[in-house]
Amino acid sequence: MGLTYFKRFRMEVDLTRPLFDCPELPPGYQLMAFRDALIEAHAATKFRSFRFELDANVFPCLGDRDGCLRLMNEIVRREGFMRDATWLIQFRNRQTSRVEYCGTVQGICDRGGIGAIQNLGITPGHRGRRIGTVLMYHSLEAFRRAGMRKAFLEVTAQNYGAVRLYERLGFRKIKTVYKTAEVAYA
Repeated sequence: MGLTYFKRFRMEVDLTRPLFDCPELPPGYQLMAFRDALIEAHAATKFRSFRFELDANVFPCLGDRDGCLRLMNEIVRREGFMRDATWLIQFRNRQTSRVEYCGTVQGICDRGGIGAIQNLGITPGHRGRRIGTVLMYHSLEAFRRAGMRKAFLEVTAQNYGAVRLYERLGFRKIKTVYKTAEVAYA
């Protein structure tokens, strides 16, 4: 095991300005508002979204099914947890009628009254369909309705696709931070 530093960007968006246009979900996809009964679905979606990604090295709980459930329960119990800014996307395959959850995001109001995006994740087979944009729009809109003027998130700098997405949605890098994590060397 060795200690590694991961470069991360804190990115912020001004909620007093108009948000980006929210795309329509493709056929078969459905946006689902948070309910306690969906905590396990959020956790499973988070796990499938992050388990093979760099962020599972930065935050080992994301690479572990039970770790994702613990994390989801911790988020829900936080003082500033925002049910209205927490969303899940479900996909129903019309040919097989099979249902799967494929996108998740959680929102928190931090102590300073700023919206905090937590763990926007899309499962690999559903990326590139703008469902991350839909999730982000609904989370940010909930922050705005709650009277927040800003929202932020942190993203690993090497996650180039996510950084590009957030910049396209109006987020700007405001700070670089470093996260230490233990990484097994092969």
